[in-house]
Amino acid sequence: MQKVSIVARPGLRWTLRLVIVFMTVVAALSIKKAVHAGAEADEFASVRHAYSEKVAAHYNKRFGDRAYFSPSLATTDNGEFLEAKSFPTAQYCGHCHEQAHTEWRESAHSNSNRPPWYLRNVNLLKAEKGVEYTRHCEGCHDPVALLSGALTEGGPGRKSYDDDGVTCSVCHSIAKVDTRGTGSYVMGIPAVLVDEEGKPITRPVSDAEILAHLDRHSKAVMKDFYRTSEYCSACHKAALPHELNDYKWQRAISLYDEWQASSFAKQSPLPFYVKDSVSTCQTCHMPRLALEGRDSGAKQGTLASHRWLGANTLIPQYYGYTEQEKRTQQFLQNSVFNVDLFAVEHGAGGDSADPRNVSAPLGLTSFTVKPEELLTADVVIQNKGIAHSHVPEQRDMYESWVNFTVKKPDGKIICESGFLKTDGELEEQAHSFTNRLINVKGGLNDYHQVWNNRVVAYNNTIQSGRSQVVRYSFHMPAETNGSVTITATVKYRRFMQHFIDFGMGKHYEEPIVDMVSTTRTIRVGENPTTAPLPNENAPWMRWNNYGIALLDAQQYAASYAAFQQVAKLRPDYADAYTNMAIVDISWERYSDARPNLGKALELSPGNARALYYRALVERNEGKLDEAIADFEQVVAKFPRSRDAHRELGFSLYQERKYPEALAQYKELQGIDPDDLAAHYNLSILYRRMGMKDKAAVEAAKFADQKDDPTATTYALEFLRKHTELSNESVPWHTHEIDNMDMAPASVPHTGKSGGQ
Repeated sequence: MQKVSIVARPGLRWTLRLVIVFMTVVAALSIKKAVHAGAEADEFASVRHAYSEKVAAHYNKRFGDRAYFSPSLATTDNGEFLEAKSFPTAQYCGHCHEQAHTEWRESAHSNSNRPPWYLRNVNLLKAEKGVEYTRHCEGCHDPVALLSGALTEGGPGRKSYDDDGVTCSVCHSIAKVDTRGTGSYVMGIPAVLVDEEGKPITRPVSDAEILAHLDRHSKAVMKDFYRTSEYCSACHKAALPHELNDYKWQRAISLYDEWQASSFAKQSPLPFYVKDSVSTCQTCHMPRLALEGRDSGAKQGTLASHRWLGANTLIPQYYGYTEQEKRTQQFLQNSVFNVDLFAVEHGAGGDSADPRNVSAPLGLTSFTVKPEELLTADVVIQNKGIAHSHVPEQRDMYESWVNFTVKKPDGKIICESGFLKTDGELEEQAHSFTNRLINVKGGLNDYHQVWNNRVVAYNNTIQSGRSQVVRYSFHMPAETNGSVTITATVKYRRFMQHFIDFGMGKHYEEPIVDMVSTTRTIRVGENPTTAPLPNENAPWMRWNNYGIALLDAQQYAASYAAFQQVAKLRPDYADAYTNMAIVDISWERYSDARPNLGKALELSPGNARALYYRALVERNEGKLDEAIADFEQVVAKFPRSRDAHRELGFSLYQERKYPEALAQYKELQGIDPDDLAAHYNLSILYRRMGMKDKAAVEAAKFADQKDDPTATTYALEFLRKHTELSNESVPWHTHEIDNMDMAPASVPHTGKSGGQ
């Protein structure tokens, strides 16, 4: 008999599959097969306990007899191990969720535990301290290995499930999370179906049974909190506990906290801008898109994206995921930043608060330039499109920077900052959105050895909704008709060159994405006004971003002057006056802030942002009752504002209203369990209220989590030795780029680059 091949007929293959499944469902229904757990649950529990005891008998218990999963904060429903085979495979889920499986396979979640650069970093930890310490990493990178007890001496090497990383059944079996991070989840019993009583069915379940009981399938694999940012915080927030570093607790990443305080969350009154609606992690990273393939989870022709697009440009290149690569580049170029060539400062040592020394905003004002004049370009970079910092997560190895060029009319570069040297390394004096992690020896943790961290020498990341001003000085041409074009570009690549070379064991060229770029022309002589550039912010917003950037750079006089310009352009904008008051408060001129706060509240009665800052002024003046009343209004409008609870609690404490103050700090801990002020003040409040045991717990947490004052010596010593980097640690500084030695390092890089 001739065989009929359907390999090349995907449509026919899918049809036959549906027919087979349908016939199976009909058969299942016809015999009224009951879907229930029954004795299976007891049998599973018995087998699981026996497995857990067997693993525990030979398990490294360095962190405690029952602390199986530490230093990760992950655990299981009953604290016992789960066999790896308890987790259904992604391939199994792909039977019905074909498109989700395809997207997941190309995502960072799927590839969390197999790229060579990750494995080489984990192997450093394993070699230096022992495999048991890798539990800190694998709680999020390889949960099945952690929860099955594989991470111990004599455990299995590479496992089949390692290549699936964070697989479908991991995310869809989590029963509970909190916002401590570092894997702060409780893993339930993996199941794709529940019985009539809602209990998980642990035996293998056929596609037919699922299709016959879709409601029970949904109950097994979906929970309402999966749609919240708190769910993501379990892994996209992390700390380095003393169990890992034999030193003290240190915060590593805080994406959830950054989101929670941003305008995207709408949980705080303090951001400089207000969004129209709430955006969660899922809003940006799991948007519902038109269904392109087949997937039983689709609703009305759309499916929540399982690509989790973000900033991982390397996984798609390395594994050849062309669609993921294309979409990741588009994601990074989709209005994440606004780059504004805002001003030129004339001459050396000019006061940027003095309008006679500054021509701004460029394009909207005319100005004159002399031959050979020293100019300083003020580049304002606004983080407007992401709900957390840039660069996010581990900034010691990720790399994003500003490339600034001054070119002749023929395109020849006169001077440049932010170029790549011939070995692929970024030139040292570039403005990069990074931090420098210093180890106990005073050196740089250049291979992500976070377990040796002691201090952050400086942190130049740019927070959500904030702006930075980066200055570049250069001389104009001597010719009376000379001109130059200046261009500022925000660039991104996944890793610093030295880290990826270590991770790959050889020199490796990464993709580089030009996220956004802006160009202007400056002429010797008269420079008239010009038409607005594409995607240019409104004039008031340009001034506002400049003011924010100057405020963060601690240039208070110049910041105040910028916000005055905002008020002139938009006299109805209450935040312009609040912003001026913030400058005065930052300057510790509290009484000077009152008139502007009064104006803000006149324009916007009950404005929570203005009330918050007025309360700070009132408390500084000793008017505690008025401050408490204002803080209480803020808390009523923003019940999840960490800042409002913290300041209200402190004001109540000052009035010796201890029970009320304690309630505020407990609310604060409900939002952020690691808030340092909460630990400190609760330790005092509990002690004064006679609860010594609770006071001791909070005091111990505060002692562990507070900054180590002696660690700053490591940072100072590092910066003393590396003067090429020390400039970046100063709140504001200028890159003197026409004094730099560029040759031959400024040759164009040969790595792939995403253009504008």
